[in-house]
Amino acid sequence: MSARNETPHKVIQMLGQKKCNGSWEESSENLTMDQVKKLAEDQKDRLTGANLYARSREIMGTCVSMRVNVEGMAPKDALQAMSEGRFSEHFS
Repeated sequence: MSARNETPHKVIQMLGQKKCNGSWEESSENLTMDQVKKLAEDQKDRLTGANLYARSREIMGTCVSMRVNVEGMAPKDALQAMSEGRFSEHFS
């Protein structure tokens, strides 16, 4: 399998970057929830989530290690907000 099909590479492609800066203090990369959903749909054969919601959470987990914000917030905060139903309109 090619590394070009891996989720981190797809995130970088979605951002239009060559690489992420790797620092939370200087983090400027940001994905919208629509971009997260598109990545989750594109990667569904590679992800283990049973539905779009679960796969989107996996993508956001990848964003944690890549230092990429989601909807302008740290991915862990976005995951918490997602658990609280903040992005439910995207998954209904």
